[in-house]
Amino acid sequence: MKKLLAAALLSLPLMSQAQTVVPLYDKAVPNARPCNTKEVQQERGRISGVTVPTLTVYLPAKPDSAQAAVIICPGGGYVRLATEHEGHEVAKAFNEAGVAAFVLKYRLPDDACMTNKELVPLQDAQQAIKLVRDNSRKWNINPSRVGVLGFSAGGHVASSVGTKFGQAVIPNAANTNLRPDFLILGYPVISFSDNLAHPGSREHLIGKTPAADRVVAYSNDRQVTAQTPPTFLMHAADDKSVPVGNTLAFFQALQHHQVPAEMHIYQRGGHGFGLHNPTSPDKWFERALNWMRSNRLIADKPAAVADAPAPKTKKAR
Repeated sequence: MKKLLAAALLSLPLMSQAQTVVPLYDKAVPNARPCNTKEVQQERGRISGVTVPTLTVYLPAKPDSAQAAVIICPGGGYVRLATEHEGHEVAKAFNEAGVAAFVLKYRLPDDACMTNKELVPLQDAQQAIKLVRDNSRKWNINPSRVGVLGFSAGGHVASSVGTKFGQAVIPNAANTNLRPDFLILGYPVISFSDNLAHPGSREHLIGKTPAADRVVAYSNDRQVTAQTPPTFLMHAADDKSVPVGNTLAFFQALQHHQVPAEMHIYQRGGHGFGLHNPTSPDKWFERALNWMRSNRLIADKPAAVADAPAPKTKKAR
């Protein structure tokens, strides 16, 4: 019994280190004003009313030699965050692959709590990149291998920070590089055009009747340049919430600007399935890891023991 207790106590520092929650800003939160909105924990690991942004740190027990890191942006239509299956579960999967992961609880647009709600998700995503790079030595991370993953509306956050890094919308006196080194986008909201937009995401971020120039500014396929980071995209063709055309439009824009990209479209799967598409035995997460390996973002996968040649046995006489 004493041995078990000692082992449990020894494991506590490692567990707390792997799931440390840190405030996103060490000083005043930019673009914020006092309000009465309260954060609410909903069913199935969802959170609404987020006005205080944080970063949950997941450090792998056995870091990959490439020391890559991924900042994860859960989806939720800019009205809630699916922090469990599009956040913490994904972070744990990256840890198992030796990759550091950070779940971003970004603020949800709210006129009552923000002076300019349009900028808030981008501000928090830029700050997350800054925070991870500024603490790269502490967290044993290569600051040149920091990527951003986003699901659904979180994919809009990720693709925004991947196309709008040239203009800092946060205090950045040290001039920390705000460009992600790579993007991973799962069934992402990309375009705010009438034929592709997820209406709820567009309305909550830029209003019910946005001007044409705002639609273009927040349609991230229109913001791609040759400097946009290499990107991995995944979507289901039968997605009724966020049309697969969002992923196709971003991929085509990347191709036009000769940005390295890989895309996987599943025949079925719907929307919001996180790590596991229930209609297919295929694992998109493994494909994403292989893409990361092929781009030298993580180390090559060691040969499995099962793949090793069987030992020779003596023939029976």
